[in-house]
Amino acid sequence: GYYEMTNALLFPGQGSQFIGMGRNLSQTITVAKEVFEEVDEALKENLSSLIWNGDIKELTLTKNAQPSIMAVSIAVFRSLISKGLKLKNISMLAGHSLGEYSALCASGVISLSDTAKILRKRGLTMQKAVPEGEGAMAAILGFTAEKVGGLLEESKFDLKKVQIANDNDPTQVVISGEKKNVEKFSQYLRENGARKVIILPVSAPFHSELMKPAAIAMQNTLEKIEFLEPSIPLILNVNLKILKNSEGLQESLIEQVTGTVRWRESLIAMHQSRGIDTFYEIGPGKVLSGTVKRSLKDVRAFAACEPEDIDKAIEELNV
Repeated sequence: GYYEMTNALLFPGQGSQFIGMGRNLSQTITVAKEVFEEVDEALKENLSSLIWNGDIKELTLTKNAQPSIMAVSIAVFRSLISKGLKLKNISMLAGHSLGEYSALCASGVISLSDTAKILRKRGLTMQKAVPEGEGAMAAILGFTAEKVGGLLEESKFDLKKVQIANDNDPTQVVISGEKKNVEKFSQYLRENGARKVIILPVSAPFHSELMKPAAIAMQNTLEKIEFLEPSIPLILNVNLKILKNSEGLQESLIEQVTGTVRWRESLIAMHQSRGIDTFYEIGPGKVLSGTVKRSLKDVRAFAACEPEDIDKAIEELNV
């Protein structure tokens, strides 16, 4: 019937990292511990020690944040499976930016060690694409993406220098690009009634045209990867395509580096075309659960990261 298969798992992106994430899980669930061991092995370094005992500044460097957040997400996902979550009860996956790679890994499209290596590469190339201090990102609160897009057009800013990076929910849009342009356009948005504009503490202008060098580097990396068929369908950030096999995946992932993360639209598509009404955020933080609550009515959103969240999640999802 219609009420089956209404659960989606969401995988968080950058900004959700914190020191100690996944530690309790790895101490209580063997498969979780094995995820961190495999990621350390793939990267030939002790990333887990940085995640659990390191310095937040170092963890936040994009080359570390990307594989770390993914590792925690996959540790949570595999813990759920090992404790009895039935895959047939999950109808779709989605991940925010780097979270899309966590979703691909969870769905079996890319192996865990390949995912760790790809994300380390993705972080490094994104970091290097633009000299530090030349790019910026800003979160715009109180405007829809449509409103920001309209003002961008009307203000005649160069779209190669400032663009919408993330459409997160109806009240939060992130812009990205060349620092001076981002600052000027932010000011223009303030003057036009944006509730709040926050310049984000990131080291590079993600999801903007300035990331072109990183997109080219990602192409070289992804060409060497073998993609398998997804065990659970995914909805993709850049084009809202539902991935049922790996066709077109490489192009979408490359485009994602410079393109807009159409997160709000992904949530709407899952809800409207698939009847999904329960969303579970898998990994650190509760950022995505918040976007669900602000984007959709009559849905439930939860987050799982700690051991005590696991049994509750299985109960909710195995209905």
